[in-house]
Amino acid sequence: MQTRLSRFSILALLLTLWACNPKTSQMLYTVSPESKLKELGIELPVPEAPVANYVNAVRTGNLLYTAGKGPNRPDGSQVKGKVGKDLSIEEGYEAARLTAIQLIAVLKQELGDLSKVKRVVKVLGMVNAEGDFTQQPAVINGCSDLLVKVFGDRGKHARSAVGMGSLPGNIAVEIELIVEVQD
Repeated sequence: MQTRLSRFSILALLLTLWACNPKTSQMLYTVSPESKLKELGIELPVPEAPVANYVNAVRTGNLLYTAGKGPNRPDGSQVKGKVGKDLSIEEGYEAARLTAIQLIAVLKQELGDLSKVKRVVKVLGMVNAEGDFTQQPAVINGCSDLLVKVFGDRGKHARSAVGMGSLPGNIAVEIELIVEVQD
């Protein structure tokens, strides 16, 4: 029995092969992450240089691990305090969103082009809170929501949202990422 491939089947096969090629798959963003940031009115800051013996990110193979970042406002000040005590959940959400901007700035610095982000794999969100605070996921949603707005489905990730008795400098949140990247 002879099988004929329809034009549609051939086109679908070619598109699949094209999409699987790491050099062309970065073009599969319908809107580039940089364009999405501009649309959202977000200007990325220059990432701060570490003040100790570590770096902002480490790449091993196709994975990029970021150092933990905190909620820096555009004026350079930080969101400080315990969520649920000094800050509302909404203020914590905004702190996590500000932290996501810091993390995206690190990705941009490391990769040069945010379209090289193939997938946000994992988010570890730490919330400065009292022991009885249980709304850590609602706070870290500020980061998760922005990552999905900027990277679309590639921004959907596995996540841990945990409470901490304290964080460096009394910042409200600290978040780190693991990101799959392509050249």
